[in-house]
Amino acid sequence: QVQLVESGGGLVQAGGSLRLSCQASGRTSSSYHMGWFRQAPGKEREFVVVISWNGGVTVYADSVKGRFTISRDNAKNTVYLQMNVLKPEDTAVYYCASGPTYTTQAARFSYWGQGTQVTVAS
Repeated sequence: QVQLVESGGGLVQAGGSLRLSCQASGRTSSSYHMGWFRQAPGKEREFVVVISWNGGVTVYADSVKGRFTISRDNAKNTVYLQMNVLKPEDTAVYYCASGPTYTTQAARFSYWGQGTQVTVAS
């Protein structure tokens, strides 16, 4: 089993920045791909970004491209999401996910964190 714990969420004004972290523990594997998803109230969980196990390949949702940056430190079993120029529509619970499949589909990730709330005030 792999446990994922997100941190770094909070309240920020529009145009501001936040950095989310996701710490993996348990039977961690540096060969696992990592992703971030988000879910706003009353909406489906949506893909934000995925990073390959070695950090060499990333895919971003169009809605965050150019504003968000994902990175990972395998020595620390941690993945980061730097979020800049935040907008009110970025308000959501952000979830970290991990698994052996490189995918943008939530159902294909094996492990999930509990989520961290990001609120962007206008």
